[in-house]
Amino acid sequence: MKRLSIALASVLAALAAVLALPVSPAAAAPGDVITASLSELIDNLPVQDEGSRDGYSREQFKHWIDADRDGCNTRNEVLLRDAVVAPEITGRCTITADTGQWFSWYDDTTQTDKNDVDIDHMVPLGEAWDSTASTWTAAERQAYANDLDDERALLAVHDSANQSKADRDPAEWMPPAEGVACRYITDWVVVKTRWGLTADPAEHTAIQEIAAGCDDPTVVVVLAR
Repeated sequence: MKRLSIALASVLAALAAVLALPVSPAAAAPGDVITASLSELIDNLPVQDEGSRDGYSREQFKHWIDADRDGCNTRNEVLLRDAVVAPEITGRCTITADTGQWFSWYDDTTQTDKNDVDIDHMVPLGEAWDSTASTWTAAERQAYANDLDDERALLAVHDSANQSKADRDPAEWMPPAEGVACRYITDWVVVKTRWGLTADPAEHTAIQEIAAGCDDPTVVVVLAR
């Protein structure tokens, strides 16, 4: 009886350990929730050389759409969501210029004109294309380009910072503001994990090196594909 109890305890302990492990992105499905440390997510990123840019254009990722048909397209949805001072709105969803305020944590600036604010794809469209989105359907690319279900995917930032970033990955560009590297790396890895995107070797190394100076936070990701 004692041996049976010991054996049962061992089985239960092993089962608990398995259940505590994060879902492997490779075995997961859309809608699955992954809870893991930043370092675990980085380790699980598939690493491979970037694909060809042949056939790429921003038009391959249809945006900005009005998915819920409430009069606000994706750009305006993010402007309204991220405003630290709400802008004036006329009609169904026309944001008046020179009203509202947006804090751009990339470069630690505050903008007061919507025309000085870009909506940044945390993982740029060109980078996504290079990281296997070239093989996606048009519907999947549209969903990626207009992802409002995870606030880390799209954000309102100073247009000059966004233009400086362009389609570069963390091996090539990081936000110039002090103290934001860990946030940026975490959000980058979240989006790559959420959408099943790969990382090239130089990018992966850069992410690991930057993350080594972070607190290794626990992150929750809902998979989109």
